[in-house]
Amino acid sequence: MTEPLEKRLEKAMAELQAAQEAVARTERELRQASFAVLSSDRAVRATVGPQGELSGIEFLENKYRDMSPQELAASVLEAANAARLKMNRHVMKAMAPFAEPSSNVPELKGFELDWERIFGPEVLRDDAEDTAHTTRDGQATPAWRDALGEDGED
Repeated sequence: MTEPLEKRLEKAMAELQAAQEAVARTERELRQASFAVLSSDRAVRATVGPQGELSGIEFLENKYRDMSPQELAASVLEAANAARLKMNRHVMKAMAPFAEPSSNVPELKGFELDWERIFGPEVLRDDAEDTAHTTRDGQATPAWRDALGEDGED
């Protein structure tokens, strides 16, 4: 026998209330989030805030003094982009449950989010793909070398 309409509406309203509270908690948590990442050469640490905005840059151990401007720029960009990607993935993971179908109310089917369109294709790649590239001999090279057009060979 099917459940009465009033009972189904009551369940749906309770689920909506719970979802609204969960979204509010998640929004509060995300507003406080930040991620810091070191460049692969360990010369730069970049920190991003909750909307992926660059909120800090640290030049570590005076390594920048021995770097060309292009190397330093590549290290900053690498660290900043990696931190932004971590934040994007954090947001994606935090918000994913709100797109899933309801287990209590079958009529609430959920919805699909196009994370690639929102954050770009790199958000769906594995972490290993983001931090290193492979040379002809199969060795991984730091992304900053790739950004400079260097292949790691002397």
